[in-house]
Amino acid sequence: MSKLIHFPIPPPSKPSVAPHVPPLTEKQSTMYQTVHDHFAKPDYKIPGLEENAELMEEEKFWMSHECILRYLRASKWKTEAAIHRIEDTLKWRRSYGLYTTLTSEHVEPEASTGKQVIFGFTVDGKPGYYMFPSRQNTEESPRQIEFVVWILERCIEMMPSGVETVALFINFADKAKNPSLGTARQFLNILQNHYPERLGVALIINVPFLVNAFFKLVSPFIDPITREKMKFNPDVVKDGIIAADNVMKDHWGGDCEFIYEHEKYWPAIDAMCKERKKKFLEKWRQLGGTIGIKETDYKAEADLVNEKIPATQDTIAVVDNEVPVELA
Repeated sequence: MSKLIHFPIPPPSKPSVAPHVPPLTEKQSTMYQTVHDHFAKPDYKIPGLEENAELMEEEKFWMSHECILRYLRASKWKTEAAIHRIEDTLKWRRSYGLYTTLTSEHVEPEASTGKQVIFGFTVDGKPGYYMFPSRQNTEESPRQIEFVVWILERCIEMMPSGVETVALFINFADKAKNPSLGTARQFLNILQNHYPERLGVALIINVPFLVNAFFKLVSPFIDPITREKMKFNPDVVKDGIIAADNVMKDHWGGDCEFIYEHEKYWPAIDAMCKERKKKFLEKWRQLGGTIGIKETDYKAEADLVNEKIPATQDTIAVVDNEVPVELA
């Protein structure tokens, strides 16, 4: 039975397939401690900043145990390179307005057509980040990239405990306007430099000739590991990537007839993510409120995943156009 849905699906209490996290070797543990201790110094200041160079609470929260490991892996376990990359990202996050200007209100004009939405979760818990290039509603501008960053941040907040990556679902059906090469390079630069180890898989369907040519143009700017994660024209349900009840019906073969209605979806995803972030921060503070705290600890212990979402007008789905049910 297909579901007509206008709202985001809350994260699962536990992914069907548990993410595999190999234990650190003794050498890797030492490397981790080196990076951790560099930022944990009481007098640490972000290099290159003349004012307010001390780490803010939000930055300490961001620099989790898993975050440090992501940068170490992306730096091929070279501690100095990982430290440099983390410091570059700390400065970028401030200059890009992650803690100030990059708000839901700022990017909302980009969201009105549903050209990018978060919906459902793969069997191993990756949040589904859908892109519909044919729904492009604005001219190229910095805000388009800011919208992508805003969605990525919300994907991270929607990740269940133990999940660190996102699944991209890109559908080029209908007429789609390609972004310029400059915009594509800027997006790839942000993803690869400031969100390392965050892309789990990129599922791309209905790729026309011109778009295929565009991918060939940008391919040199995509690192080899990211390229390996790109899958063209997959059958996501039959391939076991995602269950039918968590994926859209149109073009993707799922059971969910998702119809984007901005006045319903947008406030729901915004409120859901803000509530999750609030509870993550509360638990993180209880655990010490410093760098290096495990995401699995403040997510699993925050008791979010089993919490029922109240049946309000912002959280109701409609099944078969008749019976309202709670999305919980």
